[in-house]
Amino acid sequence: MGGRRHLLCSPFLCREGKQNLADYQERTKERKERRQNPRESIWHGDLSNQAIVLMTARRPYTLPRTLITPRLYSEGTMGGIAQITPFLYLSKGSVASNRQLLLARGITCIINATVELPNLNFPDFEYVRVPVADMPSAPISLYFDSVADKIQSVARKNGVTLVHCAAGVSRSATLCIAYLMKYQNVTLYEAYHWVKSRRPVIRPNVGFWRQLIDYEWELYGRNSVKMVQTPYGMMPDVYVRERRVFVPYWGV
Repeated sequence: MGGRRHLLCSPFLCREGKQNLADYQERTKERKERRQNPRESIWHGDLSNQAIVLMTARRPYTLPRTLITPRLYSEGTMGGIAQITPFLYLSKGSVASNRQLLLARGITCIINATVELPNLNFPDFEYVRVPVADMPSAPISLYFDSVADKIQSVARKNGVTLVHCAAGVSRSATLCIAYLMKYQNVTLYEAYHWVKSRRPVIRPNVGFWRQLIDYEWELYGRNSVKMVQTPYGMMPDVYVRERRVFVPYWGV
């Protein structure tokens, strides 16, 4: 009874009234249904035609209802393989050596976005190398179009692509975000939160963010993310909004 009283008297529900309570109850029911049916489809359409409104401090923000609940096949905090779309997965490097897992996910193409990890060249998969270091100065934007085109080409043939780097945090996430902007017609802000909802540990480096911002401008002629000054240097404003505690490497 105490938990229910706290829910009904929360500031959010008091402000928004019965409609938000109904929305909350609907979302709770849907979460229960998803837990009871874990194998149901995780995709029901593009970002533009099936959306749920997430209330933020300034404006409504939309994401597909099926992308609100992350689906991360975990092997630890930094591990696992995350499904971004029905034909695109994102992971750390060690996943690329797990042949049985790759076959179980239907992977047909592996994009290796590292300079330090070799391709294992299993005969079951097509391999694409993107030789980029995880450094702010690395020109990853040179591969935005070619990687996005490759992912889309594989999908059209009913194939599935895995994009991986070493940790599955910066390089591979950046390439997936660029793909979503180009072929799913979403903004950088939306693409970032889309991928983060699937793999919460992603964190592209600052140099990659600058290149993603430039790419968004090339695609749409406008920007949804900007670089801002912080006590720890320039960072994308989405990191500031997340209110994370930024600790310098020399302070760890």
